[in-house]
Amino acid sequence: MTARTLTCHVESVEDLTPDVFRVRFAARPEALAHAPGQYLEMKLDDTTWVPFSIANAASDDGVLELHIQHWPERSNSARLRSLLVAANQLELRLPNGECFLDLEDPSPIVLICAGTGFSQMHAMLQAAFARGLTQPIELWWAARERRDLYLESAALNWATSQPNFRYIPVLEEAPALGDAHHQALEAAGVEPGFTGHLGRIDAALSEHAGSMAGKRVYLSGSPGMVYACVDALTPLGVEAEALSSDVFSYAPRVPLVDPVLASA
Repeated sequence: MTARTLTCHVESVEDLTPDVFRVRFAARPEALAHAPGQYLEMKLDDTTWVPFSIANAASDDGVLELHIQHWPERSNSARLRSLLVAANQLELRLPNGECFLDLEDPSPIVLICAGTGFSQMHAMLQAAFARGLTQPIELWWAARERRDLYLESAALNWATSQPNFRYIPVLEEAPALGDAHHQALEAAGVEPGFTGHLGRIDAALSEHAGSMAGKRVYLSGSPGMVYACVDALTPLGVEAEALSSDVFSYAPRVPLVDPVLASA
C-alpha cells in the first residue's frame, strides 16, 4: 500500500491519563486505509514529520486514532500537544511500516509491548476480533506502574469477552489497591484485580511465556526492550522469521536471533 499525504480534520483530543492522550482524526475512509499495526507520520512544520502508530483498525467510519505519550518537559512534546489542541486540520502521511498483523496466518499470536506501544497492538486486536480469528492470542503489556496501562479496561474487557484471548500485564512496581487507576477500572465496570507479573518484561517472558515454537510474535517498544525480549524468547523456540517489529527496520541488529541463545 503506497503512502499518501492527506489533510485530516482534528476531531478530538482526550486525556486518557495525565501522561497519555488520545487524538482522533476524520477523513474519507478510503483515504485512511491501512493494515493493522502500521503507522503514520504527522507534519509539525515544513521539515518535521513525527511517526505514531495508528491505534485503530481501518473501518468505514472515517476515523483514525492515535495514543500519544505527553512529556511536558520536552519541547517537541509540548509543541505537539498545543498544535493538536489548536489546529482544526493537520497533514498526515500514511500508511507506513512493515510490522502489521497477517490476518491470513492461522498461527497462535503473541503481542508484546511497553507503554504506548500498546497503540499498535490495540489496532491489531481490533482487526483480529473483527475478523473472528480463533487461534490463541496473547497480549503482554509492560509498564512501570499500573496507571501507565492507560487503556487497560479495553484489554480486560477483551479478556472477558474473547475466549481465545489472554492478557498478561507486567509491572516494574507492585500495584496499590485503591489508587486512581483501580477506581477508574471499577467505574468502567471492569474487575480491577491484578493477575500479571512484576519485574522486567524480558524476565517475565523467560519465566512464564512457555514454548514459542510455531507462534507469530509482534513487538512494540524501544530497541532495548524489543531486543531484550527477542533474546528472552529465543531459547523458548521462537523462529526469526516469526518475529515482527518496526524496530527491526529503524534499529536493525545482525543477527536478529543470537545463535548461541538459540542452541541453549
